[in-house]
Amino acid sequence: MTSPSSLPLPVAPIVGFVGNYGSGKTEVAVNYALQLADTGRTLAIADLDLVNPYFRCREALTPMEERGIRVVVPRGANFHGELPIILPEVRGLLSGSHQTAILDVGGDDVGARALSHLAPDFPKPGAYELWQVINRKRPFTDTVAGCLKMRDQIEQSSRLTITGLVANSHLMDETTAEIIEEGYQFACDVGREAKLPVVMLVVSTELCSETNLDDVACPVLAINRQMTPPWVDDSKSLGWAGERERLRLMGG
Repeated sequence: MTSPSSLPLPVAPIVGFVGNYGSGKTEVAVNYALQLADTGRTLAIADLDLVNPYFRCREALTPMEERGIRVVVPRGANFHGELPIILPEVRGLLSGSHQTAILDVGGDDVGARALSHLAPDFPKPGAYELWQVINRKRPFTDTVAGCLKMRDQIEQSSRLTITGLVANSHLMDETTAEIIEEGYQFACDVGREAKLPVVMLVVSTELCSETNLDDVACPVLAINRQMTPPWVDDSKSLGWAGERERLRLMGG
């Protein structure tokens, strides 16, 4: 099997990740940010998931800050809050003081609505990327028509235009190489109908050697899990050092 190809470098200074609930967009956004930081870019990521208290990019704040990434999230007592807060710093990111600003957006059209409040501050089309993360193993995006409908709903809600697709079919720990390979072909089918490019295929590092990448025409993002499922005991998943850091960020 071939090795993963190079990381897709964004041409535009702003890259947003959108998709339906369970598409894995936050995991993709965080891993993309971590690997993009290794290229030497000045980088920021903003947590715009205002509807889901789990699987938000702020959960990976420590490893991202250790890589020099500016992480725009509520601090102190609001760190784990569920208030729909768009920080003023987010608008500053859109003005372009970083080479790349990554936006981790909430799920479905409801989560994408946060972008509509920022739409007037966005640069013109062509000066931003908005990538729809597709997981064929989720309800409502298991058909081409379902993915196109999701795209239309997100665009209408956000008042922005999706510019590319990310193939990320998975079943978390039950993912197989076959699911990834079929998911890539499915994303290509969606892309042909939508007239959009598949900008990257996502593969867990554990499955890279098992997955046939010979016919993959886009870059491959090899990821390690950064998001901890909410049903996992924090003291076990993060260790006591991680738990102390979590309490510090919460002001505890």
